[in-house]
Amino acid sequence: MKYLIKKMREFTNMSQEQFAKEIGTTVVSVNRWENGKSIPNPMAQNQLNLFCNNHNIDIAEVIVEKYRYEHGDDMLILYHGSKEGLKGKIQPKSREDCDFGIGFYTGTDTIQPLTLVCGEPNPKFYAVGLILDGLKVLDLELGLDWAMVVAYHRGYMDTVKDSELYEKYAHLFDDYDIVIGHIADDRLYTELTRFFNGDITDTALMKCLVALDLGKQYVAKTQKGCDAFSVISESDIYQMELTALQEKATVRRKESYDIANQIEKRYRREGKYFDEILRGE
Repeated sequence: MKYLIKKMREFTNMSQEQFAKEIGTTVVSVNRWENGKSIPNPMAQNQLNLFCNNHNIDIAEVIVEKYRYEHGDDMLILYHGSKEGLKGKIQPKSREDCDFGIGFYTGTDTIQPLTLVCGEPNPKFYAVGLILDGLKVLDLELGLDWAMVVAYHRGYMDTVKDSELYEKYAHLFDDYDIVIGHIADDRLYTELTRFFNGDITDTALMKCLVALDLGKQYVAKTQKGCDAFSVISESDIYQMELTALQEKATVRRKESYDIANQIEKRYRREGKYFDEILRGE
């Protein structure tokens, strides 16, 4: 929190006295916040959000930067959002219907895991290190294979369970410790659903995926893969941050839907539909 408050003052070139006066508190309180000796109460956090709105400060971008770490020489820095926090040893135990099935999910940037858990009452945010030495890794490029993997894990291929196509994606990750692939959050999920339901072609879907690139996720599929992770930091996400992130997520969704609608109209007659792919046409 001290990082955010100092950034707000720097953005507006205010002294602590000026800043305290505008948000209706004391210089002593501002000083304690910036020194990390205390944090603003919920009412003060609401005033800080209002301050950001009045001065056109994109506090969500400041938050995203706050949680970012630099990569080490031999270690990848990745990010994980948790509803309640990691308990004990990291394990591959997400829901089965996640993009790449059961695993431990991390992202290359802070914004996705932050917005993923910003609606939860007591979320935790983690920076984690990953060393890939000795692991079997599959880097899944953005394309039809990626989309079909998501289709498989979300149950859209259940109608062709006895087909070679189904078996291919059912076993694509066998023996891999880590799978790397692009992220599909709720913004992309709408486009994936439209593709699976036969409303748009694979060409339109791929164009949407490229335009709405959310970065990559590293998913540990085995315990060996999970053991290669180490926790660098664990952070509580303050109410002020949650509010700003929720607003940011809403804006990003709308922007993405507008982009996707334009792409769908442009490419609606190109490519194949999902049922045609399943039939091998």
